[in-house]
Amino acid sequence: MNGRKAFTLVELLVVIAIIALLMSILMPALHRAREQGKRIVCMNNLKQLTFAWILYSDDWDDRIINGDAGHDHGGEIAWVGKAWADDYAAGGLLPESEQKAAIKQGSMWPYAKTLDLYRCPTGFPGEMITYSVMDSMNAYPQPSDTHGRGDVANLINKRRSQIKNAPYRIVFIDEGYITPDSYAVHNSNTVAASGEWWDDPTVRHGDGTCFGLADGRVEYKKWRGTTTVKAGREAFRHHASGIKPVTKDDWLDLLYIQKSCWWTLNYTPPYSPPF
Repeated sequence: MNGRKAFTLVELLVVIAIIALLMSILMPALHRAREQGKRIVCMNNLKQLTFAWILYSDDWDDRIINGDAGHDHGGEIAWVGKAWADDYAAGGLLPESEQKAAIKQGSMWPYAKTLDLYRCPTGFPGEMITYSVMDSMNAYPQPSDTHGRGDVANLINKRRSQIKNAPYRIVFIDEGYITPDSYAVHNSNTVAASGEWWDDPTVRHGDGTCFGLADGRVEYKKWRGTTTVKAGREAFRHHASGIKPVTKDDWLDLLYIQKSCWWTLNYTPPYSPPF
């Protein structure tokens, strides 16, 4: 071999093992960093959408934009048009061109004229809208006990001045996909009827999700309960329904959503709300 030195097979295997070990250590950190970057983009989107929502109210004499495209609001143009496929519950999608047209047909478009603002970068490929408006924010005009959500017709806010404790009230939530309804939350007069999620918990950016709040702020909420996180991960892009809290932390997650949506609870929960 003319006196040349080379790596032995054992040395090569040791080097490969070290590289594999380093990759196993670094990959989770890289994933977290990438997801944190997506979270920042998502929160910026929600910041601009919420600001546009406030501008709309300023221009329209304190009225809140229609947050529900699937039901009649007495002639109010919804924030976005019909962007969902008829088989959305099975994962169906409209062509991107139709979804983009629906965004531009909405009453939010004059105030937020950038298509990318309407979707989280973690969104499903081909989904142009991942954000939803909460029921209480001039959204689904439900009568008493519709779908078991509770007697909450009097808690639907039509004007910003009606919103109690705006710093705690969610307007936009990163639900993950678009449906005919707003983001629905139970609030009946019994624990049995209210003690479960209607729309599923949304798990994005690491066991939580992002919100746009009525005072213009944005917030990332990390869920506390293991049942909340598990259910949210399993229910991605379809409606599981009937998800019930098991532990106190699960209950605090549910109460956070109920309180942030309605503020006034029509039942007495087993634990005090987190705020």
